[in-house]
Amino acid sequence: MLTQIKTALVRSQKTLLQDTVGAASLVVMLMVALHLPTVF
Repeated sequence: MLTQIKTALVRSQKTLLQDTVGAASLVVMLMVALHLPTVF
């Protein structure tokens, strides 16, 4: 089972990086959107 997980992670390394960047950008946009009312 552990080897299957390792294999899946190695095969999808590019996709995982893109998904991580996408999730981080969504979190940043959410934080900016939540703080906008206090700026204006």
